[in-house]
Amino acid sequence: MSADAETKMRFLYALRSKGVTDARVLNAMEEIDRGAFVKGLFAERAYEDMPLPITCGQTISQPSVVGLMTQALEISPRDKVLEVGCGSGYQAAILSRLARRVYTVDRHRRLVAEARAAFDALSLSNITAFTADGSHGLADQAPFDRILVTAAAEDPPGPLLAQLRIGGIMVLPVGQSDAVQTLIRVRRLDSGFDYEELRPVRFVPLLEGLGKET
Repeated sequence: MSADAETKMRFLYALRSKGVTDARVLNAMEEIDRGAFVKGLFAERAYEDMPLPITCGQTISQPSVVGLMTQALEISPRDKVLEVGCGSGYQAAILSRLARRVYTVDRHRRLVAEARAAFDALSLSNITAFTADGSHGLADQAPFDRILVTAAAEDPPGPLLAQLRIGGIMVLPVGQSDAVQTLIRVRRLDSGFDYEELRPVRFVPLLEGLGKET
């Protein structure tokens, strides 16, 4: 289902109240219908500010967290972005409205296939989705201007840091348990990396290898 005007207005108000204030990010989240990425029993809750279950035991992130992570990336229209953890494809769709090119990877083949179908239905032609081990990034497309990781690692993965161009930004959750995670922003400088803690979050863990197909 698609959102009516009142539902969309409430949705955007909830985003603003949680700190999503960047006009370009809000416009992207208004344009991209979250309902296109939520199936089955949970479709009617697509416009609530809450995470929801999707295929392969994964979740579609809470919209306000999607907005805050996207805002923290400071994307410009010429940027090439890597997303690790495609999931439903919703986050990549938001990124596609802000960046020149989006590459998104997921370890679950089925999720990638469903996300591609959603991208096609919405005519989002600047997203390329791969089934791959996201912890290794996409070396053949590097360097990236921006990298977004939607699963929690103990530390920022070395291959991803290496694939971030100088001047680039990576946003990711880090933490050793499901309960205690922090969203951080990493800027790559000429002299190394600058780390900034943003807020507490909860994400599924970043796992190596490909997912088992059920």
